[in-house]
Amino acid sequence: MNIPMERILKQAKKEEKAITAFLRDMVRIPSESAEEEAVALRIKEEMEKVGFDEVTIDKMGNVIGRIGNGKHLIAIDGHIDTVGIGEIKNWTFDPYEGYEDDKTIGGRGTSDQEGGVASAIYAGKIIKDLGLEDDYTLLVTATVQEEDCDGLCWQYIIEEDKIRPEFVVITEPTSCRIYRGHRGRMEIKVSTTGISCHGSAPERGDNAIYKMAPIIKDIEALNERLHIDPFLGKGTITVSEVFSQSPSRCAVADGCQISIDRRLTHGETYQSALEEIRALDSVKRVGAIVEMYDYQRPSYTGLVYPTKAYFPTWVLDRDHEVTRSLEKAYQGLFEKEPVVDKWTFSTNAVSIMGRYGIPSIGFGPGHEDQAHAPNEITFKDELVTAAAMYAAIPMMYLKTRKEGKENT
Repeated sequence: MNIPMERILKQAKKEEKAITAFLRDMVRIPSESAEEEAVALRIKEEMEKVGFDEVTIDKMGNVIGRIGNGKHLIAIDGHIDTVGIGEIKNWTFDPYEGYEDDKTIGGRGTSDQEGGVASAIYAGKIIKDLGLEDDYTLLVTATVQEEDCDGLCWQYIIEEDKIRPEFVVITEPTSCRIYRGHRGRMEIKVSTTGISCHGSAPERGDNAIYKMAPIIKDIEALNERLHIDPFLGKGTITVSEVFSQSPSRCAVADGCQISIDRRLTHGETYQSALEEIRALDSVKRVGAIVEMYDYQRPSYTGLVYPTKAYFPTWVLDRDHEVTRSLEKAYQGLFEKEPVVDKWTFSTNAVSIMGRYGIPSIGFGPGHEDQAHAPNEITFKDELVTAAAMYAAIPMMYLKTRKEGKENT
């Protein structure tokens, strides 16, 4: 099949008002992690309205829309949960009612990342309207709990739903650039213990907070000597939370814990990250316990699917057929070269490619700097651009594969 790039782009532009209206509907529905039921039902309704062949909601609460029944299984993924609004005084407009002008849409989740979901669903409509079905099956997955535990939804989809695509397009915000990787991350807890006594005579006890203080300083110093990857950049480590326990405010603390946000660059593993902390003199001296956090919060359906708070690094090769497919789709639609880069933050691909080795690649409307920020916005032209790309990618992938086989 010849790919009608001009027709795809023209059709995407016709859908701008519908994409915008649907995105604003989603924004009006608060949908923080584990509270996505109402927005999931709205998404299912929209998929059915625009002509998806099948729409289901799995036991975790992920919405899975299918178009076609071809041999090559391709998925376009976007998470439907958002972070909270934070300090409302920092917003200049209602984060759920949002706003719209000629170029932008404002509201919580517009960039991160319900805009990508809206574009992907309307890409399905474009495929149906233009008769672009071919020897592929396209799944649009509107997934849950990413903000809380990125990739958990795809652990469930792969392990329990038994869905394993040939590749997955991640619709997190990329400013309509092609992103082929990002650092991984893990959540670490360090614990020290002490002996309590009355605060009037602290020498009688053993203060767990004091034991933690040099550990915090050593972790700050550790950040400066972590591994650097030429593409993904440097690994990082920072203390994000401090907790302590004491019988009262008039007593020596007998317990102290810190939470650590560890970003893993290419070449680092969770084992190496834990051992770096365990090897610190301050940790060894006091016998501190270093371990990963567990995640076991129920989804909105009540399902508990426990996992370790480890989210692996991933990078897709620049010359991979999936990377080349997206580059060719972009060139064909917009007659210019795409920017190929990486995310700063992490996405569901930590599981899809990081855990399971399924090729993943990113292309999404919206900008990274809007994620989790007050006064979040996205851009109407990028919603259209993304919808056109998502409609073109499956056919371009088949074409790229065919060309690759002919050249071997």
